[in-house]
Amino acid sequence: MTVDHPTAAGTPSRIPPGQRHVQGWPVSHYGPVPRFRPERWSLRVHGATSAERNWTFDELAGLPHRTVVADLHCATGPTSTDHEWYGIPATAVLDVVPPTPAVTHVMAWAEYGYAANLRLADFATSETLLATHHNGEPLTAEHGFPLRLVVPHLYGYKSPKWLRAIEYLTEDRRGFWEERGYHNIADPWQEQRYSYQEQEGDGPTLPAA
Repeated sequence: MTVDHPTAAGTPSRIPPGQRHVQGWPVSHYGPVPRFRPERWSLRVHGATSAERNWTFDELAGLPHRTVVADLHCATGPTSTDHEWYGIPATAVLDVVPPTPAVTHVMAWAEYGYAANLRLADFATSETLLATHHNGEPLTAEHGFPLRLVVPHLYGYKSPKWLRAIEYLTEDRRGFWEERGYHNIADPWQEQRYSYQEQEGDGPTLPAA
């Protein structure tokens, strides 16, 4: 579902402030595209839970699936619209592997040690998916095959490709881009792009330069 937001003139807009609409789906990532080796691949859910799990790629088919149509906003400016994602709702993961009551955040871990931190409330929205398909086709390698976290209401760096683990946290920790100057929360409608914009309480203290 796509939510329209009012502009300064009072008319609804799907494009957040400071963004520009682009056609297609630009490829953007840091580092090389990993090779999928199904015999070695698993998705791990761990951290502050008494029900840690590991799933093979084939075992993920046994979890609930749904389709979400949403836009994708890159913090560098492009917005592409009407992406049809298919995959496992984050709420299903939370149901099968419940976090302890003390959990406030999650860390989404991807290949090569890449990580993105999220507030538990952002991970738990009905639109957040562990996506396997895009527009009716399996994800391509460049766009995150075999599994990509999709958090459409935040900037794209909170939706890491090549997802490998979800870690439940009892306190916030910054992920890869969040340690390198990007905003810890990343709400595109608030233009929360960079860490210098953060207000008290938005995130952990950045390490000294």
